[in-house]
Amino acid sequence: QVPLVESGGGLVRAGESLTLSCAASASTLHYYGIAWFRQAPGKEREGVACISSSTDETYYEDSVKGRFTIAKDKARNTTYLRMNSLEPEDTAVYYCAQDRHDGNRWCSLMNENDYKDWGQGTEITVTS
Repeated sequence: QVPLVESGGGLVRAGESLTLSCAASASTLHYYGIAWFRQAPGKEREGVACISSSTDETYYEDSVKGRFTIAKDKARNTTYLRMNSLEPEDTAVYYCAQDRHDGNRWCSLMNENDYKDWGQGTEITVTS
């Protein structure tokens, strides 16, 4: 089991955009869904977006709907999180993780214990 690797974080101003990348081992995206979580200072980690393995079904946390888009490139073994119209409330360390179960047709952000092989995180700071 190899941890996923996040990249793309940084310091941006409110209203700007940023794209995060989550690199996985070869073939992972063919069998496993991927989720993005985030942890803001002083807060618990929360789910942001996920994409299933077999149907590419996506799910978003309410506060990011319409602003964030999750997508995957199986050829590059990479999942992306495109974040538009960033807000100071989006400031957090962002993590990606792999579904514990292969072949799921849907994904969920209800329980982070459904995911494994967490990356080290990439930090985003959004200034007002």
